[in-house]
Amino acid sequence: MFKKILIANRGEIALRVICACKELGVRTVAIYSEADRHSLPVRFADEAICIGPPQLALSYLNIPAVISAAEIANVEAVHPGYGLLAENANFAEVCETSGIKFIGPRPEVTRLMGEKEKARAAMKKAGVPILPGSDGIIASDGEAVEWARQVGFPVIVKASAGGGGRGMRVVRNEEELPGLFRAAQAEAAGAFGNGDLYMEKYVEHPRHIEFQVLADEHGNVVSLGERECSIQRRHQKLLEESPSTQVTPELRDQIGAVLCKSLAAIGYTNAGTIEFLMDQDRRLHFIEMNTRIQVEHPVTEMVTDVDLVKSQIMIAAGANMRDVLLGPIVHRGHSIECRINAEHPEKFTPSAGKITAFHPPGGTGVRVDTAAYTEGVIPPYYDSLIAKLIVRGKDRSEAVSRMSRALEMFIVEGVYTTIPLHRKILADEDFRAGNIDTGFIERFLKKNGG
Repeated sequence: MFKKILIANRGEIALRVICACKELGVRTVAIYSEADRHSLPVRFADEAICIGPPQLALSYLNIPAVISAAEIANVEAVHPGYGLLAENANFAEVCETSGIKFIGPRPEVTRLMGEKEKARAAMKKAGVPILPGSDGIIASDGEAVEWARQVGFPVIVKASAGGGGRGMRVVRNEEELPGLFRAAQAEAAGAFGNGDLYMEKYVEHPRHIEFQVLADEHGNVVSLGERECSIQRRHQKLLEESPSTQVTPELRDQIGAVLCKSLAAIGYTNAGTIEFLMDQDRRLHFIEMNTRIQVEHPVTEMVTDVDLVKSQIMIAAGANMRDVLLGPIVHRGHSIECRINAEHPEKFTPSAGKITAFHPPGGTGVRVDTAAYTEGVIPPYYDSLIAKLIVRGKDRSEAVSRMSRALEMFIVEGVYTTIPLHRKILADEDFRAGNIDTGFIERFLKKNGG
């Protein structure tokens, strides 16, 4: 096991990694910007190093500064958390060159799966179901028209290096394709420095289903089942749950087996999430892979009793899967996670500022992952996530009731939060009946005057 790990992140995920390290007897080093000087990760880490001013490019995304901190602290490994540098293959490569273990897949695998069109081709070759679409990058709007005629409208053009809905356009007819293609290309180039696009068949009213996997460095890959992530706004997830009401045990086992085989074939290691769209015939189609721990990983932890972050660290230290999991994966009950953001619940505008009162809920089956506290400050420079509220019940009905109760008892004052929005979602008849897809929030907001 490692003696000391640097956490290349901030906020609740940095604190989450610190908790895992403490339980494993591993010392931790937190890095922080000047804006996070009084954060809980800084307080609870064994060491803390300031790496720059508040701006991301000058601190958390400054690879030389992060590596310098790791070398000064003499750490053996770096945990990247999610976001920031977590899927940056160059960062993983620099860690490797510097003799520091990157807790994640190897740089070449991160690079392969990070370029969505290459990941799509790799999954297709391995037998993972994918949507009809282009064979690789589309060079021009004229070529896009040719592919769309083959695939059939509606189609969606996507940025190969993209994420978060940027560089993405739904196209419903040939006349609007050239203009939307160029717009997506320009947006992708501006957001990612790469304007490459590819095309897929657009699925109407899909569900967003993702599978969690763990892979050790001895060729063993295990699937921990799926999460339902259909409650999202502009491709940003708001609420997640596990298991999905639409995935049968047979489908779970079938997809899990295919994923384990395909990821072993490309030499994947550590934690990863494979994302699918489910059509109205309950068929799953691969869309992308995230080569890191996910924001919503706690719902899988709640139903499997597997600590995914500790598993990541043990795998990176060389542990075999049998020593990591200590037995077969067993799913129990139902879990739901609500992302509590510092945002206006109706306008979705950020709400930075000082938290004047903070009281997280508790009780049976309730978990809160957060780095927030009374008198703590939500800086305007970073993601607006304040906390993740997670519950587990014996079934979905109990989980929904428990989440509704927990939301009612969650107090955050001084900034706007999305707690009122989540309370309305949990009370919605369609949500309670499980009638959801990726268009749920748009319909919900329209129905509720949003």
